[in-house]
Amino acid sequence: MILCVVVGASAIRLAVGAFTLGWTHSIEHTRWEEDWRITPQGLEIVEARVRGSGAGMDPGEGAVLRDGWWRWTPVLAPLPDLVLAASGATSGGWDLCTQHVCHKLGANRAETVRLAPC
Repeated sequence: MILCVVVGASAIRLAVGAFTLGWTHSIEHTRWEEDWRITPQGLEIVEARVRGSGAGMDPGEGAVLRDGWWRWTPVLAPLPDLVLAASGATSGGWDLCTQHVCHKLGANRAETVRLAPC
């Protein structure tokens, strides 16, 4: 499968079947990560995890604490894309990591990022 990553007027294509999207919460300064896979139906979330809880960061239903992370499987239909809007309030945007490499996305305030199968 191929993931298209569009940032402003730039685009990259990543030949991957899965990726992890991670960021640091702007208020709690706590790490949040989500594992996604690319399918013919769209982007499917596999697992979400957070290192703590607080303002707007409550672990999801059925979460279990394992290795310092609250982990759960969100119930969400496949999505055609993910749109990440950079508020400028977070500390550095998002990390999009594949099995081989990580990319920093949305570090600039006005930088909208779109992830989609292509």
